[in-house]
Amino acid sequence: MPADTDLARLLAGMDPAPHPEPYVFVTVAELPAGLVPRATIREDEGLSAVVTAAEAAAHGLAGAFPCAGITLRVHSALEAVGFLAAITRALADAGIGTNPVAGFHHDHLFVPWDRRDDAMAVLRELAT
Repeated sequence: MPADTDLARLLAGMDPAPHPEPYVFVTVAELPAGLVPRATIREDEGLSAVVTAAEAAAHGLAGAFPCAGITLRVHSALEAVGFLAAITRALADAGIGTNPVAGFHHDHLFVPWDRRDDAMAVLRELAT
């Protein structure tokens, strides 16, 4: 199925799937051997990575922002306009901060671990 750009279809079909384990953000010069991040981005200050809290602890890494990962399973096009804006606005209106990450096929949200159920409720409501 090709990637979609239609905002109404994207919202209706976002199909959010929460991940069961908590994640944290870490920053490293290079990834330690055996560490498999959920997401990475190279910044001037180093490599930022999103890893499970357990992986961070196992590698002796200090993690920040304990969060829940939520994958939006709709195949969103990279050029789609307004999809993440609508989602982050709805979450912000509910007082939930989010760190979105766009993948080639799907978008992923990282929300505070203790607000994960609230975030899922907001996403489900937005999809109706």
